Amino acid sequence: MAEEHSNGEEKTEAPTAKRRHEAKEQGQVPRSRELTTLLAMLSAAGGLLIFGNYMTDSLADALRQGLHVGRDAIFDPQAPIRLLREMIAQGLWAVGPLALVLLLVALVAPVALGGWTFSAKALAPKLSKLDPVKGLKRLFGVHGLVELGKSLAKVMLVGAVGTYALWQSLDDFQALAAEALFPALQHAARIFNTTFLMLATALILIALVDVPFQLWDHTRKLRMTKQELKDELKQTEGKPEVKSRIRQLQQQAAQGRMMEQVPKADVVVTNPTHFAVALRYDPLHMRAPRLMAKGTDLIAQRIRRIAEDNGVPLFEAPPLARALHYTTELDQEVPAGLYLAVAQVLAYIYQLRNHSRAGPARPRRPEPTVPEEFLKYVRPRRQRR
Repeated sequence: MAEEHSNGEEKTEAPTAKRRHEAKEQGQVPRSRELTTLLAMLSAAGGLLIFGNYMTDSLADALRQGLHVGRDAIFDPQAPIRLLREMIAQGLWAVGPLALVLLLVALVAPVALGGWTFSAKALAPKLSKLDPVKGLKRLFGVHGLVELGKSLAKVMLVGAVGTYALWQSLDDFQALAAEALFPALQHAARIFNTTFLMLATALILIALVDVPFQLWDHTRKLRMTKQELKDELKQTEGKPEVKSRIRQLQQQAAQGRMMEQVPKADVVVTNPTHFAVALRYDPLHMRAPRLMAKGTDLIAQRIRRIAEDNGVPLFEAPPLARALHYTTELDQEVPAGLYLAVAQVLAYIYQLRNHSRAGPARPRRPEPTVPEEFLKYVRPRRQRR
């Protein structure tokens, strides 16, 4: 069931990345105590299996030295203190590797779910935590019921596994009474390691239930209302009016840069009034003609006017102008299918440049044709859908 906001609106929307980031800054990250306990116990059990023999032998040596006291040491007042100091040092050296493993696990295990985070806001006192009504809601809410269920399941599961392990080791416990001291210590250590590993493994079932629940519960707490989602969108992306104005300024800047390229064009192909496309070809630096500017209606008028003011010839070819406008972006080469039609236009323009009144007759104007695959672009705009 969806939660409700203070204004009565239901929180039905998934939290955004910004919402999750803000929650992490406040110390609200998913945490699983069961996963932390499981990792600590598995690490301890593994450490006992690896370092168990070393620890048992070291502690046995310390015990042996403590029980074998020479006659001179008995009459030395400083001997007990010195002997106690040596036994403590040997004991610390014996459990040192296991203690180091547990220390590392204690630092890493809590952040296995949710990652590292430090928030001063999470450490600040909150009066809302002292509210008894909210405390009762937390106690009898979904989270409280799940925690109660986990505790009961953990007690029953660990108790059952522990009882089974002890029952299976009953003969071993009885055999300890017939063994010598130090072999009995080693035997008891093996029994303890096996039992402890079985208890730790039993917690895997609890962790497999708790981790998905903590992730789901964390996401549930961060869910947003539709209004919160809209407000955040406005804050991150800006108001629609501002965005529209920025988009308009960007378009104006882009048009200004495009218009600066029109005087450099070799020809402007027109529709004649609704479309205008400026082309340029430099055989030394270009593989094919490039589109320098294009536009419709008012922009097309500006392109034609700039071209006329700068002596750039206009060539009226409605099908070709439409095809170039719809298939070619700014500063891109014209499509290979239009090479022939564009080449005819450019050749005609070059001939006009070299034509003189006293020379040969004026070159014949070509009628460039558009290939069949481009015919869909040459229909009048009122017929386009």
